[in-house]
Amino acid sequence: MPEPLTTHTGVAAPLLRDNIDTDAIIPSREMKTTGKTGLAEGLFAGWRYLAPGTRDPDPSFVLNQPAYAGATILLGGSNFGCGSSREHAVWALAEFGIRAVIATSFAPIFFGNCVRNGICPAVLPPEAVAEIAAAAEAGSQVSLDVEAGTVSLADGRTWSFSLEAEARAMLTEGLDAIDLTLKLRDRIAAFHARDRAERPWIYLEEQA
Repeated sequence: MPEPLTTHTGVAAPLLRDNIDTDAIIPSREMKTTGKTGLAEGLFAGWRYLAPGTRDPDPSFVLNQPAYAGATILLGGSNFGCGSSREHAVWALAEFGIRAVIATSFAPIFFGNCVRNGICPAVLPPEAVAEIAAAAEAGSQVSLDVEAGTVSLADGRTWSFSLEAEARAMLTEGLDAIDLTLKLRDRIAAFHARDRAERPWIYLEEQA
């Protein structure tokens, strides 16, 4: 199950590019597992390392720069997470320690994958993302309140973002899609009992 995310304050790394696709987030050559672990090293491998297949850090890439060591928030441009629907991209971000991605827009499937895996996808206007990036570059940490739907800086500047109630519940309570459904188990059981009484012919007889 994802770790619950209610509030978070951390270092934000500005990766202000549009159309960052899932193959950039986790190249296919780095997908050597079907599980959710063992992917962090491959995160942004095509940009993070000097040559394909190596682990020599490229000092020009933001996540390799000392100012952004331990970053837990990513700042992006428009259409973040476009491309294939591979959930490995979000798994790699989560294993690396990213708890939120703040961007001007997201690819819909990637947005949903973030929510299901405990990463908050926050949509803010371009000017807001630019302000937050400038503050992060100056050394300011960024705070996120999922329940309130706000992103803020230490100097008090605050921006609001929207999440549907279901997405907010999944993030703040650490639920995946199955957990969310099971919250309705009493209503499901009541429907099942009512339906069995009304349409008994569609149910197989239970064996003794």
